Amino acid sequence: MAGLELLSDQGYRLDGRKATELRKVHARMGLFAQVDGSAYIEQGNTKALAVVYGSHEDRAARLHDRAVINCQYSMATFSTAERKRRPHGDRKSTEMSLHLKQTFEAAVLTNLYPRSQIDIYVKILQSDGGNYSACVNAATLAVIDAGIPMRDYVCACTAGFVDETPLADLCHAEESGGGTSLALALLPRGGHIDHLETLMEAAMTACKGVSKVLDEVVRQHLQEVSALTGE
Repeated sequence: MAGLELLSDQGYRLDGRKATELRKVHARMGLFAQVDGSAYIEQGNTKALAVVYGSHEDRAARLHDRAVINCQYSMATFSTAERKRRPHGDRKSTEMSLHLKQTFEAAVLTNLYPRSQIDIYVKILQSDGGNYSACVNAATLAVIDAGIPMRDYVCACTAGFVDETPLADLCHAEESGGGTSLALALLPRGGHIDHLETLMEAAMTACKGVSKVLDEVVRQHLQEVSALTGE
């Protein structure tokens, strides 16, 4: 798709957003009583669900001084317009699972859970760009819902160029436009990344915007839980 179709002369994108404007973010926590933590998030038209089990005993005792983080990513068969069968464990899912594992190994205080395992499962229910980012943000809320301490919120967002203009929080059309793009996950209060200039700045600004939304969701969830328990 040509760049001119993605960005108007007035600087507006296909969905009416400005260059660094986030898509609307809606999220909920504590959806399922059968798991230790759960969350649902919508970033624009991309929808993701995350559940967390643990921490629980790691029977294989792979690590004696910290917890093992196990992540599994998948996409619902109805998540895209493509009528393509996506077997569980395909290459894309395996890569995304590994990226999520690396992300949360850096964020979760795994040293508090020796000889344990924490399982994080994320599923894309509807895909319209920024799948990895939506999964990270949903998983962050689910981990918090499970009561597992982290160094900070893990916030993720995409960024890319159209006509040399850096855009934040790309939709599917923008991701497919053929330009340079990246997905960034960081700890907003602790992460500082230099030397990637305008593209990184756009992604970092967007991540901080996501952080504010996640913080509001957590606070609202705590108020609802307190009201139900009478605390």
